[in-house]
Amino acid sequence: MQPLILLAGLLALGVDGSQPSAPKPVAAPMRELPWGQLNFLATTDTHGWLGGHLQESQYSADWGDYISFTEHMRADADRRGVDLLVVDTGDRVDGNGLYDGSAPKGLYTNNILQRQDIDILCSGNHELYKIPTSEREYNETVAAFPEQYIASNIDILHPTTGQRVPLSRRYRQFKTKNQGIHVLAFGFLFDFTGNAHNTFVQRVEDTVKEPWFQQAIREHVDIFVVIGHVPPHSPEYQAVFSAIRSQNWDTPIQFFSGHSHVRDFAKLDDKAYALQSGRYMETVGWMSVDGIKIGGKEVDAERGMKFQRRYIDNNLFGYHHHTGLNASTFPTERGMNASLAIASARKSMKLDKVFGCAPQDFWVNRTPYPSPTSIFSLVDDSFLPDILTPADPPSKPRIAIFNTGGLRFDIFKGTFTKDTTYLISPFDNSFRVIRDVPWDAAKKVLPLINAGGHVFAADSGPLEEWRLAPPQQMGVQSDIVAEEAATHWLRGGAQMPLGGGREDEIPLIPGYTTSDDGGKDGDDTAHAPLSFYRRPPDAVDVVFVDFVEPWILLALR
Repeated sequence: MQPLILLAGLLALGVDGSQPSAPKPVAAPMRELPWGQLNFLATTDTHGWLGGHLQESQYSADWGDYISFTEHMRADADRRGVDLLVVDTGDRVDGNGLYDGSAPKGLYTNNILQRQDIDILCSGNHELYKIPTSEREYNETVAAFPEQYIASNIDILHPTTGQRVPLSRRYRQFKTKNQGIHVLAFGFLFDFTGNAHNTFVQRVEDTVKEPWFQQAIREHVDIFVVIGHVPPHSPEYQAVFSAIRSQNWDTPIQFFSGHSHVRDFAKLDDKAYALQSGRYMETVGWMSVDGIKIGGKEVDAERGMKFQRRYIDNNLFGYHHHTGLNASTFPTERGMNASLAIASARKSMKLDKVFGCAPQDFWVNRTPYPSPTSIFSLVDDSFLPDILTPADPPSKPRIAIFNTGGLRFDIFKGTFTKDTTYLISPFDNSFRVIRDVPWDAAKKVLPLINAGGHVFAADSGPLEEWRLAPPQQMGVQSDIVAEEAATHWLRGGAQMPLGGGREDEIPLIPGYTTSDDGGKDGDDTAHAPLSFYRRPPDAVDVVFVDFVEPWILLALR
């Protein structure tokens, strides 16, 4: 009966795969994927976006398409006699109707995720915020990937016995399929303190002192692979790097990162690099490592050690390009059935139910605040006054405060669906009121929170400022305003300003234009640049949401 199921899926989804309402990707200039001895496909911070982006064509492929892509790339690796590993660095929950719209949350996504053949994966912080989520992670995801799931610094209270146990294995050793590369892998979470009381996150700088870790880094291996829900430029990864280098000064180390929601690539030394693959299934990271000494055997001196990366836009145009296939030959049975499962889940939860239409786009980071196209201005001017103003006029004036990190994604012009509500704000927050606060104290709350400084530095731990703002601005210190240049691509590969008059120019669609420690050639698809405006955590106007209560109370004290 399986072929009939696949045929039905082809008829329902169309031979392209993806979801029925997904827009077709726009053709764009491409950069090739560099292959090495050991290659990786990496995802992070998918936050339930397994159905892809149904209003953005350049990110419109779904998890089933990614499965098909992975299967073809593994076959290509076999033909080349090299190896390909698939990794995921956590935060697979919270942020999309496919995850948040079910009861319990994740009812469908865990099964869909597990259809992918993942070689190494770890937890993010979102898997640990709530007890039911962490227990489901332990009972379902860890159970589905008992060898591949690594939790080097996370423990959990066993859901049945109540005993404190490792969330999963602390590290993993294995040899690759084709080249026999001896890999030792770790999986970390940054120094997170906001977890539920049934989980325990050990500080990374303490974990690297543990006897088991010290023994592991003394192993004679060909490469260390460190995955983690940890930004590339972070003290946690610096601690891991320094610990490994203290015992293995010359062994290559490949880090994979997560948490800060951006494409990034960091150089730690000539044989150690970290790659982060963005967010929300917009990006699939590609990493290749060449010049690995297998079993201590010397490699060709001319070959040398080489680390190369690409950020793959998650769409079928790119997948077809990189595999050399087309709409008819690309979908695999396993991938198509995953796409079918996504479509079925979306239908059962009625995620396409239309609540209304947005008259224009409203952006989280692409436009400044305040402005007519800022989502925070929309909330300030329209939503909060309606929501928080009682029918009877209040006897006292009100101040209202909310954190900008509570709004996770843009609103696009057009239909506003049930799914859209989860994309914008998936969190179960409520509003709280502190009554009769003297004005002299109340007016100082917001400046104190935004300033951070000694008031919060003296706190015992969980009030980190990054938790108030969108994750993607963690590493951005100032606004980035895109120039009206580089909006066309020359077929020869060089970019030139708009209006150059060349007949071989190709207009570019807006998208990521990444500059990292490897240069400016990491994106597999050429884009016109986007502006990025930091969101000051002062997008305020009313009472406060319960998430920011600890900051509010501390500021008042």
